[in-house]
Amino acid sequence: MSTAAPETKSNMRRLVVLLPLALFLALAALFFYRLGSGDPSRIPSALIGRPAPETSMPPVPGLLARDGKPLPGIAATDYPGAVTLVNVWASWCIPCHDEAPLLNALAEDRRIRLVGINYKDQPDNARRFLGRHGNPFVAAGADGNGRASMEWGVYGVPETFLVGRDGKIAYKLIGPITEANLERVLEPEIEKALAARP
Repeated sequence: MSTAAPETKSNMRRLVVLLPLALFLALAALFFYRLGSGDPSRIPSALIGRPAPETSMPPVPGLLARDGKPLPGIAATDYPGAVTLVNVWASWCIPCHDEAPLLNALAEDRRIRLVGINYKDQPDNARRFLGRHGNPFVAAGADGNGRASMEWGVYGVPETFLVGRDGKIAYKLIGPITEANLERVLEPEIEKALAARP
């Protein structure tokens, strides 16, 4: 009697057991490689280098500027001629609370404009949020249904876009502004946009 048949069956069983394990290990290695490579806040945007979306948004009702006048909404014509940071935020967004002091510090730089898109928020809550943290914005548009943010390619809040003097999107930051990404990425991008000719 030949021993080849039982040996072949034993090899097949090993292969059936080891093949899923090998596939799992390969997928786990790929996952960990991708997890450690790159900065997740630098997800490429199809809008980089393109004109800012021509979306106009009404002002957040009752929101006042630092001088006490009503804060205007956002008009599509606001971007050309100035370097603008467009921050998408909401009062219900926990990371938005964390980045608020950094936005106020950025607002001190008179070379740039800060504009806010208030995403799917209630006006009372938005006013309370800015009353508590300070209002860094020269304009704030209410995006109650999220459609305008979709045109900007927003994944979630917070997100920040840098629009150059030419009215084109120069950079997109996904997630909150932190001291680390402000110093490492956002400030150098702002300086590049300020140095660029329109």
